[in-house]
Amino acid sequence: MNAKSRSEDQLLPLEIIEAATHGDIAAINSVLAHFEGYIAKLATRTLYDEQGSSYQYLDPELQRRLETKLIVRILKFKIA
Repeated sequence: MNAKSRSEDQLLPLEIIEAATHGDIAAINSVLAHFEGYIAKLATRTLYDEQGSSYQYLDPELQRRLETKLIVRILKFKIA
C-alpha cells in the first residue's frame, strides 16, 4: 500500500462531512469519532506528585470544550 492510499483511508467521506454540516447527528458523531484520538492527545495533561513522578491525565473538561468547538465549526462550515 502506498502513502496516498493510507492517507485516503484516513479521510472522512465527503458525504459524512456534508451531512454533518447540515446537522445530521450521526454524521457529527462520525466526525467526532474520527478526531477522538487527536482531541484526547490535546486534552492530555502531565501531572507531578510530591516525589516528582509524572502522570498523564486526560482532562475531561478540556476534552468536552474541544469537542464543542469542533461541533460549532462543523455547523458553520460551508462546502462550496
